[in-house]
Amino acid sequence: MAVEVADATAIAGDGSTILRGASLSAAPGELVAILGPSGSGKSTLLEAIAGLRPLADGSIRVDGDLAYVPQDDIVHWELPLRRTLRYAAALRLPAGTPAAEIDRAVADAMAALDLSHRADVRVRDLSGGERKRASIAVELLTDPSVLLLDEPTSGLDPLARAGLLRRLRGLAEAGATVLLSTHVTRDAESCDAVVVLGADGQVLYAGDVEAALASFGVRTLDEIYERIAASGNGGIARRRNEAPARGDVPARRPGFLRQCLLLTRRNAAVMRSSRLTLAIMAGSPLAVVLMFLVLFRAGAIAHPASALMIAFWIAFGAFFFGLTYGLLQIVTEVGIVRRERVTGLRIGAYLASKVVTLVPVLAVVVAAMLGALRALDRLPSAGWDVYGPVSITALLCGVAGLALGLLTSAAVRDPAQATLALPMLCFPQVLFSGAMVPLASMAGAGRAIAIGVSTRWGFEGIAHGLGLGFARQPWIDWTILGAFAVTCLAAAYGVLRVRLSGPVR
Repeated sequence: MAVEVADATAIAGDGSTILRGASLSAAPGELVAILGPSGSGKSTLLEAIAGLRPLADGSIRVDGDLAYVPQDDIVHWELPLRRTLRYAAALRLPAGTPAAEIDRAVADAMAALDLSHRADVRVRDLSGGERKRASIAVELLTDPSVLLLDEPTSGLDPLARAGLLRRLRGLAEAGATVLLSTHVTRDAESCDAVVVLGADGQVLYAGDVEAALASFGVRTLDEIYERIAASGNGGIARRRNEAPARGDVPARRPGFLRQCLLLTRRNAAVMRSSRLTLAIMAGSPLAVVLMFLVLFRAGAIAHPASALMIAFWIAFGAFFFGLTYGLLQIVTEVGIVRRERVTGLRIGAYLASKVVTLVPVLAVVVAAMLGALRALDRLPSAGWDVYGPVSITALLCGVAGLALGLLTSAAVRDPAQATLALPMLCFPQVLFSGAMVPLASMAGAGRAIAIGVSTRWGFEGIAHGLGLGFARQPWIDWTILGAFAVTCLAAAYGVLRVRLSGPVR
């Protein structure tokens, strides 16, 4: 057997049992449908087999390479299909795989799912059925022996659904073991076997499709749902394919450095392909500089009060750029990260790639902002001995904002929540920076909060660099800002580990 599940039990976060003593087996070359009412544990069963869901009891064995396709179309929409698959192949195939072999794997995956003629089309512009097949194509790149699909025909019209099932049948006939969950009983009619889950998460039946009708005493598969609803699982004979508890789900673990480099290249490609992202990243600094020009007249740096405000807004501007750049980086990709964890994606490499991609952008933005302000007489005439430390402080303030944005992006559940969090993340950086209200005038609680506000240290470091007080060695501010960034990135790593918890490491 390619897949063996023995007495698998899974517990939800609220303590309820969502999979109860499930046992089944599937052989190479079989196409198996998993049926059951909503909430019966179909997705949980597939996630458990894939290694994404820990078991409270029981065991699972998978012989050979495994691929898992979740219900959502988890691929980057901004890239052309061929490039999307090339990045996926580079992450999945062994290090040192020749480019020609990668290209051959991509071509074979597209051909298997009749997507070759759409190779240069952006994923965003594919039809719903084509995107579903593209999502499956990602998992065919390594020629897996076991393919798991969660509701692959959901949302497809009858023609697209029939075409997809024909291609899944072809994969099974080529020797793969294919398990799919579905609510559409017509999908199951074209499968070799069915697994029927009851409302309580038990396997009520596992075996031949025709024999299933006799086992439940019905004429059609649709009537099985009626029997389950009417009986509450009671009185339904259970037939299980018992399997011994042997082994765990195997996992591939590509190298950290290779993953980081590949993900960095993919991040850059995604950014370049999104006109909206490029417009926001380029437009935000331009808008801030224009506001500086309106807010401060030329030569205002000569007045101590104005000079301090300019120093603060430089620090806050850098922090704001970093925060906004990081805020949507992870929340929009959680599904992709969860999927790639099955093939051994390292969370540390994923986070490192975000930093490696975005810090150079921040460096350019900070340099452009300081250069524009100096050219327009909002900053004093000085050399590298002044603007070197000032640039480093501003950049580190931006990196601290980026790390906070990545942490928030890892913690929230959707982009709307990330957007709502933006003002709440910015207000403390303004109020407790020491620029609007001097630290000496703050209550004790306010001074305590100011210790953990990165713009306070960025503001003081920039002000000191411009000769405006706060006599302190620059490395102190740099160390504190770096500590903020490292702490937030470590917290983001922990949050993602929790969100993506399971046996896969």
